[in-house]
Amino acid sequence: MTGRRPKPVLPPDQLSIAWQSVSLLLDYPDEDLLARAALLRSASRELPAAIGESLRSFLDHLEATPLPDLQADYVETFDNRRRCNLFLTYFAHGDTRKRGLALLRFKQTYLRAGFEPGEAELPDHLCVVLEFAATIDQRLGRDLMLDHRAGLELLRLSLRDKRSPWAPLIDAVTATLPALRGEERDAVRRLAAEGPPEEEVGLAPFASPQFSPGTTSLPMPTFPGGHR
Repeated sequence: MTGRRPKPVLPPDQLSIAWQSVSLLLDYPDEDLLARAALLRSASRELPAAIGESLRSFLDHLEATPLPDLQADYVETFDNRRRCNLFLTYFAHGDTRKRGLALLRFKQTYLRAGFEPGEAELPDHLCVVLEFAATIDQRLGRDLMLDHRAGLELLRLSLRDKRSPWAPLIDAVTATLPALRGEERDAVRRLAAEGPPEEEVGLAPFASPQFSPGTTSLPMPTFPGGHR
């Protein structure tokens, strides 16, 4: 299935810069992120104009907004809205048993690449996926994003409808991916109409001992000075 996918739209070095930059900028804002703003602005100039401008649009907001206001807006946007969710499997599966199995697939993909994610975040968090794609394995990371393309598009549209300052970051991510296909457009329409599944049966399959999270952290990003 993945063998027939279109080739990447950017060269590998630009994909790494774009994905690593968005991974950092889309994380919870803190003093460390503010300290990296100049580096990220410089990195954005290595990217195609549309993607670089999307990153700089958010950086302008980041540098002009008091940190407490940024943090409050981040929590209100991503923690309290089902359609503005940074966990990719949530869009397709909600908090259902199927989501637990989907999380296992993310973990298995990371393990195949020799990376064991830490305990701080579930493996389908977009920041984790982007950093994995940028610093560990571009092909496998891109495949994870393409497998959840409809969810990414719903996130992008939801943030744009909300006029969120984080919307340009998702614009930048989707600009690194192929255009939506017909079945993906249909899936976006269904998600927009129905939202993620609401049945709450827990994520027990993900917690099985043989897939317990490890503590190995991601390596340094590809451009100097940044880190998670």
